Amino acid sequence: MLSDARIIEFGRLGDRRGNLSILEEGGPLPFGIRRSYWIYDVPGGERRGGHAFRRNEEFVVALSGSFDVVLDDGTSSRRFSLNRSYYGLYIPAGLWKLVDNFSTNAVALIVASTEYSAEDYIMDYGDFLKWVKDGKR
Repeated sequence: MLSDARIIEFGRLGDRRGNLSILEEGGPLPFGIRRSYWIYDVPGGERRGGHAFRRNEEFVVALSGSFDVVLDDGTSSRRFSLNRSYYGLYIPAGLWKLVDNFSTNAVALIVASTEYSAEDYIMDYGDFLKWVKDGKR
């Protein structure tokens, strides 16, 4: 559900040398980490995502720069702006995701609850709306 998507903040350990934030198994994420990947060098005006997952949950962090994540449940949508490396966005399964508005040199880290599976993706928005309408979520 869209209402389950939320920002999760991590603690920051800082001193004169800079800051350190930690993401680890058993931390504040509501799922176990099975996969991670990152997005970078996105040309100006480009978008990423444009799909939904049937089972996979994700957590997205802006390690550098900024970008927006737009989540859609088939009825309404919500835009989250990510621009700090000490918090990120939890995305439950079953939501359409679009990532846009990348700043220069933005780096997005994504950790996922499942290993990669092409069958878990819904790549067409019309198919997503049908999936939601059929109550498969």
